[in-house]
Amino acid sequence: MKPLSTDDLRQAYLDFFADHGHSVIPSAPLVPENDPTVLFTTAGMHPLVPYLLGEPHPRGRRLTDVQRSVRTQDIDEVGDASHLTFFEMLGNWSLGDYFKEEAIAMSFSFLTEVLEIPLARLAVTCFGGDKRFPALPRDEEAAAIWRKHGIPVERIAFMEGGVLESKQNWWGPAGLTGPCGPDTEMFVWMGEGVPRGNPATNEADWLEIWNDVFMQYNKTANGTFEPLKQKNVDTGMGLERAAAVLQRVSNVYETDRMAPILRSVESLAGTITKEGQRSKDTTRHTRIIVDHLRAAAFIIADGISPSNVDQGYVLRRIIRRAIRSARRLGIEHAGTFAPAVAEAVIGEYGHVWGHLMDRKTVILESLAREEQQFSKTLAEGLKHFDRVLKGLPGKTIDGMSAFHLYDTYGFPLELTVEMAQEYGCGVDEAGFKRAFEEHQSLSRAGAEKRFSGGLADHSAQTTKLHTATHLLNASLKKVLGEHVNQRGSNITAERLRFDFNHGEKLTGEQLKEVERLVNEAIEADLPITYHITSVEKAKEKGAVGVFDARYDAEVKVYTVGDLAKGTVFSKEICGGPHVASTGMLGTFKILKEESSSAGIRRIKATLSGGPADIAAATLAE
Repeated sequence: MKPLSTDDLRQAYLDFFADHGHSVIPSAPLVPENDPTVLFTTAGMHPLVPYLLGEPHPRGRRLTDVQRSVRTQDIDEVGDASHLTFFEMLGNWSLGDYFKEEAIAMSFSFLTEVLEIPLARLAVTCFGGDKRFPALPRDEEAAAIWRKHGIPVERIAFMEGGVLESKQNWWGPAGLTGPCGPDTEMFVWMGEGVPRGNPATNEADWLEIWNDVFMQYNKTANGTFEPLKQKNVDTGMGLERAAAVLQRVSNVYETDRMAPILRSVESLAGTITKEGQRSKDTTRHTRIIVDHLRAAAFIIADGISPSNVDQGYVLRRIIRRAIRSARRLGIEHAGTFAPAVAEAVIGEYGHVWGHLMDRKTVILESLAREEQQFSKTLAEGLKHFDRVLKGLPGKTIDGMSAFHLYDTYGFPLELTVEMAQEYGCGVDEAGFKRAFEEHQSLSRAGAEKRFSGGLADHSAQTTKLHTATHLLNASLKKVLGEHVNQRGSNITAERLRFDFNHGEKLTGEQLKEVERLVNEAIEADLPITYHITSVEKAKEKGAVGVFDARYDAEVKVYTVGDLAKGTVFSKEICGGPHVASTGMLGTFKILKEESSSAGIRRIKATLSGGPADIAAATLAE
């Protein structure tokens, strides 16, 4: 195998697919724009949903990128050899162009020719069907293509089930609805001696390095699967895992870009030792700190601050989890620990992800504040723990009390168990689990209700509301001034939420004027069209757009109004979709205006009336 550095591997991937006709596109932000079905971008497919559903992409039908991603569903696994909260996902895409045959051929070529992984060390899995869905067949086609490239039968495993759970060689959708399909996953032998078995019979010795998703279906809101209008390919290779394989290290934390961050944590703890000499507990907590604060730095760089809701809540929890691990390692955590680790993160990744450098001060200050605040919360939690201990009728802390320490003060179960043991007590872990599962069920039900709609499903109502955000943005600029720019949005089928920069609360008169301007634009039934151009030319022509780091070389510019007639109301860079004319929107009503964070205001609004059937904005001639 070629021992590539992380930076070289990232570039080699992009170069290979560029040589195979793919346009290199930039990473989208970690927070999905206008998609409330998930909190974070969890994969490269997320920003491309409109194009997977058939909308033409400005850069063509073959794309490749490096997408920064956050996933928290495996957070309890963080600390092992391969699981990460934040990671870079290498991906290549076919939007109705090539399918299984060519996708597998390119994957095989990159693995064996560019990375020089011996054929004998490769194995694959394919979708084995799901008995609950007879119409989704076992993927014999993919297996046959792998055999043609030399993968022996005994190295090919069929994995059954998992369609609803998005596992067992089935991927997606990223939210509750959307593109999905079977995948084929590629594994590298990481065990001792001669490779044996396959990932189904000998899972421990095979490490997944890449997967090719064949997006053939769209999952509907009622849980059925319908064929997509076009067949797509979505592949994903975890950069950190692949780097570990090529650099011949046993885990992602010892790769060239992550090892210096690990060393910085060890120096804070005074435990600089070789990998094999650390205790299992020390190793796990050191890795948790590295992973969580690396993720936190990237999340803050994308404009999120710690809070008690949505992305801010996830950010707060991972920072606090890192601080708890610091406590286990004896690291002082009064405001300087997390920023010191973040400094190391920025040092390793700032040359690739420039927004880390641009937001360095914000990242360090945000982490320092959160660390100081949690140190106080931790102290209060310890007081509550003492009260629980003193009130015990016996030698066991009940499950609900343990859960209260977790939910209110951020104490994980293992911390409560550890402290209880110091006093010769135990914890009702089964009771804690019951309380935790009940809490999860309530949270999940609330999330499913809250995220019941979303731009990802391209329904008429979400498309209308998305269009209305453009009218709202333009109206705010007219009323408050040209300094106003979008700072985020969230759209469900019921309402839109729009964040923008402004230092003061809006007056009642200002809100009425904004609402009046939007409704006037709707009543005028202005045409909506788009054209494709460069970012530079879009800005020259007065198009609004502030997220330059995420823009590709070519973008879509949506115009509300007729330039020839002098009726242009709005011109904005956006991926779409939008209705064909403003008259389709109905009546616009502002529900609430409030503070979102320092210097950021938030408006919630809705639309009522308007036709149920809409037409989409068209490409301008």
